[in-house]
Amino acid sequence: MPCALCGDIIPTEVPRCPACGAWARRRDFRAIGMAVFMLLGFNAFVALGCGLSLVRLEDPLRIATHDTYDPAATGRALAPYTDVFVVCAVLAGITGLLYLAWLWRAHRQSAGPHRYRRAWVLFGWVTPVVNLWLPPRVVYDVWTGSRRMRPAERHSVALVVTAWWALVLFGVGLARVFSGGSVHTLAEARFYVHVGVAAAACQALAAALCMATVFHITRLQLEAS
Repeated sequence: MPCALCGDIIPTEVPRCPACGAWARRRDFRAIGMAVFMLLGFNAFVALGCGLSLVRLEDPLRIATHDTYDPAATGRALAPYTDVFVVCAVLAGITGLLYLAWLWRAHRQSAGPHRYRRAWVLFGWVTPVVNLWLPPRVVYDVWTGSRRMRPAERHSVALVVTAWWALVLFGVGLARVFSGGSVHTLAEARFYVHVGVAAAACQALAAALCMATVFHITRLQLEAS
């Protein structure tokens, strides 16, 4: 397997790279981080494609009138997008499992100090109500604990993490509104198309910001180890 730092081949039974001396755990941690990063990128592209496709439906609805509007045809055109959001949710769940494995490792390797115990890396996502506000705090805790930072850097980290989590919540909520909507009238159809575009945009931006957290935390911990 290639070394994450120098690229030299490391035999599986050897704990350190013979060329640069890097520990295999650094190689494994970077591999997990890269896998999460790529999956998040795929999530972002799927959501972005869904949003751009929905934007193309706005033009026919904008020029339609109450006399020419066909609810049945519009319903058939929008139905696949509900399935796409379901697929996005399943894909996000799969990505989330690998993300938790990466975050568990990152929490253990970060120097700290930590405001939350390591168990909250997992329980923070599955505990009702708590999972609405604790996950970004844990990510912030791990990120700022990976290296000593100036106050300005901490504020930047907090801004990225807060924006990421807000977009996650908005994206999930808007997707549920879109999936439960009706298009009996032209106004309803226009509204729910806009909701779908907003949901896709939020999900794409959330995935992109999450990619930033994975990239920077992985980089900081590899430099510190």
